[in-house]
Amino acid sequence: MVTSVPVGAASGTVSISIDGVAKNTPANFTVLSELVTRSVSNLFAPQTGGQGQGEISGEFTKFSFETGAETTSETDWDIAFRGTTIAVNGGVETGTNDEPIRNGEGAAALVDGIFSEVNSVDGLTFTQDAGAAFAIPSGSDNGWYNYNFMTNLVTPIPGKVLVFRTHDGRYAKVEILSYYENAPVNPDGFTTPSRYYTFNFVYNPNEGETTLAAN
Repeated sequence: MVTSVPVGAASGTVSISIDGVAKNTPANFTVLSELVTRSVSNLFAPQTGGQGQGEISGEFTKFSFETGAETTSETDWDIAFRGTTIAVNGGVETGTNDEPIRNGEGAAALVDGIFSEVNSVDGLTFTQDAGAAFAIPSGSDNGWYNYNFMTNLVTPIPGKVLVFRTHDGRYAKVEILSYYENAPVNPDGFTTPSRYYTFNFVYNPNEGETTLAAN
């Protein structure tokens, strides 16, 4: 049996062929878009203050999984970075300086596992930003990174996968690879420019679909 669907269509007539005999039948169907797999390099997330230099402040760098790029939109952003802090476009303001307004459905879950093997959001518990707390916990060993005060290095924790619900209810997973410009193998915590994110992500653009298994 061979079943064919009109190219580019979201509904219409399906053609079914059995032993050379074809029959057209009306049917409702959905043609899913392919999952998006990309790498992002040197997404700059500056901040002022911190580490004895006064209160942390400065605008967050907002990112859209749909476009795979930084955005200045007040509404169509999914996650936002400032220093080591990551915000989601969902929940309420945490009270930190200069944070973006949440106006979406965004949320996050931290998963222990291998990036390529986190293939679905089913069964995960998602958290939104809330008063005095980010969905991705801040601080060394609390969320996505470890900070070594002796070497002044911020290092992604191996086996930590960040799974996000986007501002419009889609899903994505992220693997942070580096916090330093050009992602050097052996950055120097005192001289290598920091707050430059390099990460891989997989994004499912299909509404209501929970798989993150990239081909």
